[in-house]
Amino acid sequence: MIQFPYGISDFQRIRSQGMLYLDRTAHIPAMEAAGDQLVFLRPRRFGKSLLLSMLANYYDLYAADEFPTLFGDLAIGKKPTAERNQYLILRWDFSKVSAQGDLAAITGNLFRHLNECIKGFAQKYQAILKFPITVYPEDALASFDSLANSVKNSGHTLYLLIDEYDNFANEILTSDPHDRVRYHDLLEGEGVLKTLFKVIKASATESKISRVFITGVSPVVLSDMTSGYNVATSIYLDEDFNSLCGIPEAELQGLVQQIMQGHGLAETHVAEVMETLRRFYNGYRFCKDLTQTTVYNPTLCFYALRHYQKKAQLPDQMLDGNLAMDAGRIRYIANLPAGAAVIDQILDETRTTPLRQLETRFGVEQLQRVQHDPAYMLSLLYFFGVLTIADVDGMGRLVLAIPNLVIRGLYVEQLKEQTLPRFEDQQTAQHLAENFYQTADLQPLVEFVENKYFAVFSNRDYRWSNELTVKTAFMTLLFNDLYYIMDSEAVIQRRYSDLLMIIRPNMRRFPLLKDIVLEFKYVSLADATLTAEQVRNQSRETLATLPAVQTAMQAALAQLRDYRQALEAKYQQPDRLHCLAVVALGFERVLWQAC
Repeated sequence: MIQFPYGISDFQRIRSQGMLYLDRTAHIPAMEAAGDQLVFLRPRRFGKSLLLSMLANYYDLYAADEFPTLFGDLAIGKKPTAERNQYLILRWDFSKVSAQGDLAAITGNLFRHLNECIKGFAQKYQAILKFPITVYPEDALASFDSLANSVKNSGHTLYLLIDEYDNFANEILTSDPHDRVRYHDLLEGEGVLKTLFKVIKASATESKISRVFITGVSPVVLSDMTSGYNVATSIYLDEDFNSLCGIPEAELQGLVQQIMQGHGLAETHVAEVMETLRRFYNGYRFCKDLTQTTVYNPTLCFYALRHYQKKAQLPDQMLDGNLAMDAGRIRYIANLPAGAAVIDQILDETRTTPLRQLETRFGVEQLQRVQHDPAYMLSLLYFFGVLTIADVDGMGRLVLAIPNLVIRGLYVEQLKEQTLPRFEDQQTAQHLAENFYQTADLQPLVEFVENKYFAVFSNRDYRWSNELTVKTAFMTLLFNDLYYIMDSEAVIQRRYSDLLMIIRPNMRRFPLLKDIVLEFKYVSLADATLTAEQVRNQSRETLATLPAVQTAMQAALAQLRDYRQALEAKYQQPDRLHCLAVVALGFERVLWQAC
């Protein structure tokens, strides 16, 4: 049985207790060569804390005796660098610093955390420190200076590890987009964060600190620290470190095969499980080099594989609750003045989302631009892990896209909440969707769209293609990753279906669920030569006879016939497959027909 270290980021515990560790130590020489002070950014739950814990154990002078146990069978254990076990380690974790209250409260929270870490350091290394460390309760910067002096004067040097350096600053920024005062006070002038990093820089200049490694989610704080801390090298877009955190597919497949063997399952199950994991968890690329493999979110993979190892099937709910917080990041952007348009653009698969470069300056001076500038919003969504680098276009611009179905579900849920703010309407929509999954009868949902959705969509989305607007309305209502692998613009025989709903392998045991393909067409009122009032006053039967409607319907049905043949051959359950052509007449009425 594989012991998955789910939610555990203590390297020493993982290694000593025989838990799974995906070896990333081969990157250590490249990290040493990259610079003495490094900044590495990755989304939440991507293994940054475990990376810091590994570095702490590798470089800690006091962990030298454990090196054979901890690293002997790993890549770095076979050829360690000269700096192995050469430093005293000081580690800070800013995720433990509360962002509540005014500047004085936040400063007090920060100082308490720093001082507690400094006390722990003094206790750990007291036997080799020749001079005492003084802790100043009201001034942790002075405490740190005392520590640095003690280390240097004792003939040693320091490796400083800072985890989630941007955490409480991000919390301040995203909790209220208009709250510039607290953020400004933290970073501008002699703000406490800026001053802290000036002290770190000075200690490095004076050879009290040899190395610094900083992790975080976004560069929100970096630009306001640069005048006080302009010596760090950013490696978060370096292709050499694309897979430093995250799981490449080959590595994940090896774990799946190992679990299958443990259950005595056939090798054919590996491809099935990998296909599901690929759709839900893969897709992250952290550099412009498209030859670099995309990686999987490790926390989500461990969550799913632990369940599979125990139950011989993937969990019903593919979104681990630990990542639900990412929905708040999307909501933050959606609520900005120009945020709704950005979310709409992201959900439009017919258009790319190009960016000349990722914006990395998110300081106080740029906060206003975050409110209105799509480039800043898209960049933030990338750093939050809800967009990824999918391609580079012919002009060298980055093409950003939603990485996988788990994240797409967060976007769709946000859109649904904005479109149907009333809880009663959301409940009705859910009931209608669940009925559709079992019957493939689209009519109740069509009437709901006409009565509830079109009033909202017609006001907001002439910036989208009209056909896409209709598809998005139905996708928002039908999206369900509990039952389905849902693909928008899915490739079938080198053609693209509008919305493909294929029952998840572990849900195929429920006979009421249907496989469904929907093909959408749009007929404008001008093409139908009717006014909106005329359309509303005519029966569906009469509207179905309109030449423009008939032409659109026949085109959709012809595409569906091609798709049906391919899907029946692939899934071997023709009785469960339902192909539906959907034609919207303006934003007034919807007609549909089964193929």
